[in-house]
Amino acid sequence: MNARYEYLLRLGDDALILGQQLGLWTGHGPVLEEDIALTNIGLDQIGQARAWLTMAGRAEEQGRDEDALAFHRTPAEFRNAQLCERPNGHFGDTIVRQFLFDAYAVQLHAALAHSKDADIAAIARKSAKESAYHLRHSSAWMVRLGDGTPESNDKVQASLNVLLPFAGDLFHADAVTDTATSEGWGVNPASLRPAWEATLAETLEAAQLQRPAPAPEQTGGRQGRHTEKLSYLLAEMQVLPRTYPDAKW
Repeated sequence: MNARYEYLLRLGDDALILGQQLGLWTGHGPVLEEDIALTNIGLDQIGQARAWLTMAGRAEEQGRDEDALAFHRTPAEFRNAQLCERPNGHFGDTIVRQFLFDAYAVQLHAALAHSKDADIAAIARKSAKESAYHLRHSSAWMVRLGDGTPESNDKVQASLNVLLPFAGDLFHADAVTDTATSEGWGVNPASLRPAWEATLAETLEAAQLQRPAPAPEQTGGRQGRHTEKLSYLLAEMQVLPRTYPDAKW
């Protein structure tokens, strides 16, 4: 097992799939300002994905670059958390998905900024500035929607009820994360959960939202087990490079 390759894939695939999802909002945001905001956040995610996947390609030592990893893998080869592939749905669905991820990403990047690997630490420090803004944006919308009208509260509460079980994938720990932690270049995601829970509780209280009753957590993304949504998303994202594999852009 190449733990370094697998670990970096997880980081890159989370960012790549979220970036692709947010890009689908371009031209469809509820207001112009939010249309631009979601697009910019999506671009941040794509930038992070490029950095992590470039490192993953080097760790794999098979000659694959960021484009090969993004556009020429099957769904079962992706390692993103299932939360990231959940459908955009309505605006509230997207905001809840992004908030749950952002609250995790802030803790992740802060921890990785202290990695013994200088390249990982550098990417994490840059990403930390972006994830802090992303969390401010998504948490503000959580409060605005939750503490808004009865309709907006009902909709975002329903989104939370559906999406919260998928957040468990973010904190999955296994032999890959054990190696990353023991060697000092990665972080055990399970260790990030207490701070994430605190952010979740604080935001839900401010938003007048209720934490759903405990439900079985949906996991498997880190092992390549995904929902059918990922297949549809990748089909659209990968169609040009797969149709014209030798094209030069």
